[in-house]
Amino acid sequence: MAREVLLGDEAIGLGAMHAGLSGVYAYPGTPSTEIFEFIERRTKKSGDVHAFWSTNEKVAYEEALGMSWAGKRVLVVMKHVGLNVAADAFMNSAVTGTNGGLVLAVADDPGMHSSQNEQDSRNFAQFALVPCFEPRNQQECYDVMREAFELSERLSVPVMVRLVTRIAHSRAAVAASEPIKQKELNPSRDIKKWTLLPSHARAQYGHLTELQPELLQLAEESSHNDLDLRGSRGIISCGISDNYLRENLDEDHNFSILSIRQYPIPAGLIRRLVDHVDDLLVVEDGYPYVENTVRGLFGAGTVAVKGRMTGDLPRTGELSPDLVREALSLEPRAQAYEEATDIPGRPPALCKGCPHVDTFKALNEALSQFENPQVFSDIGCYTLAALPPLEAIHSCVAMGASIGMAAGAAHAGYVPAVAAIGDSTFSHGGITPLLSAVQQNVNLTVMVVDNDTVGMTGTQRSMSTGSTLDEIILGAGVPQEHLRIIEPTPKNHEDNVATIREEVAFVGPSVIVARRACIEALKRKR
Repeated sequence: MAREVLLGDEAIGLGAMHAGLSGVYAYPGTPSTEIFEFIERRTKKSGDVHAFWSTNEKVAYEEALGMSWAGKRVLVVMKHVGLNVAADAFMNSAVTGTNGGLVLAVADDPGMHSSQNEQDSRNFAQFALVPCFEPRNQQECYDVMREAFELSERLSVPVMVRLVTRIAHSRAAVAASEPIKQKELNPSRDIKKWTLLPSHARAQYGHLTELQPELLQLAEESSHNDLDLRGSRGIISCGISDNYLRENLDEDHNFSILSIRQYPIPAGLIRRLVDHVDDLLVVEDGYPYVENTVRGLFGAGTVAVKGRMTGDLPRTGELSPDLVREALSLEPRAQAYEEATDIPGRPPALCKGCPHVDTFKALNEALSQFENPQVFSDIGCYTLAALPPLEAIHSCVAMGASIGMAAGAAHAGYVPAVAAIGDSTFSHGGITPLLSAVQQNVNLTVMVVDNDTVGMTGTQRSMSTGSTLDEIILGAGVPQEHLRIIEPTPKNHEDNVATIREEVAFVGPSVIVARRACIEALKRKR
């Protein structure tokens, strides 16, 4: 078998390709972005896999569901907060079921390296009543993809594969097996299955619930769930946390260990472990998902259950071998060097020459006539304008929330209601709140920072930039005279300040597009 060193994300991509993949759909979001980019790069010459960035995660999931309907194997990729956006399609796809294999690769971000929260996507799998795999290393990332597609087709349900940042963005050698051929086009003709009228949906949902005992039995018997009964101290390790555990144990250890890497939670295996031990430590990267389930299944009195909820492990953030070692009450390992405490802080910053710097300098000066003005921002590179020296924005909640929050503030009577949003984020989640604001004639000013790319995640293609963006804004109903285009450069500073002040003074919805290409994207094009 050929071997190559791959990121966990890349191993997911290669595993999908070798499982007979016909299409991949995604919206860029760290730490999941490299899955799509790997497939796109590897299949560009052959052209046999459809790979094109979607407008947002909901669109990506719906496009993937359409390819599944057509009988092809398809992968849809997103980060954990992206699954919030796709939740409507995801939840209902569990009820419609699948035709061709449909696998959702979702990358969670414990520790919030590049995210607004730490949510654990295993809860979504349980919510939708679908199987979930949680590989513990890069080889398993590769291996599990073929199994996930086969399971999706055999049971006619979508299957989730859950990653975390540490495995998505670390590398290891991966042995690949022989690729299999793509499926032939075979559209589903079962109208009742795919048309969720209440009468059809009730029957489909009944079928999904009837599948649950089989899904549980598969988890109980899965090779991904290993039970090793030894001593009276028990441990449950999930996904990548099993690596952190094994780094601290010798081969002749005396712990009884259940490693879980396939869900639903295997209650029978847990019962065998609980009956064998006096206390139980649950090690999982993310929410205390298994820990709380174990406590609910067996009660606090049966066996002492320890983990994130008891303080034996931190309630938030990523786990590490050292944190697991401390929870096991083992002596700390000797350190080669003392931890450095005098390292200067290096907070993230906008790139040198970034157009957003000139945009927010002009915005700051234009709003200086107001006492303590607040700017509602969105998610992208420009969110870094919250930091010194600009300190130009004052909120960042969810994709597209800037316009909706500014509108709500305007409804309450706040002046000036100003929103800042990027060109790609605008197509992802900004169009609908702008439509609402225009229909209500809300007194707000939207600053769209159009740098011609999805800058924060690696300069991917933007769906709404240039003339396309302008046409969308006008199509939403913004008056022609209140769609203003500025070029954020130092020489245009005074003119840009004047333009912003004019639109902020206008009573009603207005949009200013600050248009200048991302300097990093220009470097890549050159």
